[in-house]
Amino acid sequence: MTCTSGCRTKNHESYGDCLKAKAVRTYLASPSKGLDGTRQKRWSADLAAYRDAVRQGIQPDSTNRASVEKAVRRSDETGAAYGRDFNAATSMEG
Repeated sequence: MTCTSGCRTKNHESYGDCLKAKAVRTYLASPSKGLDGTRQKRWSADLAAYRDAVRQGIQPDSTNRASVEKAVRRSDETGAAYGRDFNAATSMEG
């Protein structure tokens, strides 16, 4: 048997093919150097949040999470998409 014990199909030609089909990812584990996968996961999540904001028509100032969340929050507050020419108008009540 060449498949992993958790394989659903049990029809892969090699153990490696079985792992590829399961989309197994590995990380270099060296926590003392900060290489435990956490940084990569955070970066991927930040880019996914940026992509989602851009799909909504929002253009954050950068790809970091704080900038993306600020742009989304400001867009929600004003009802207009945050972007390069975005200006939040002040209240005209007087």
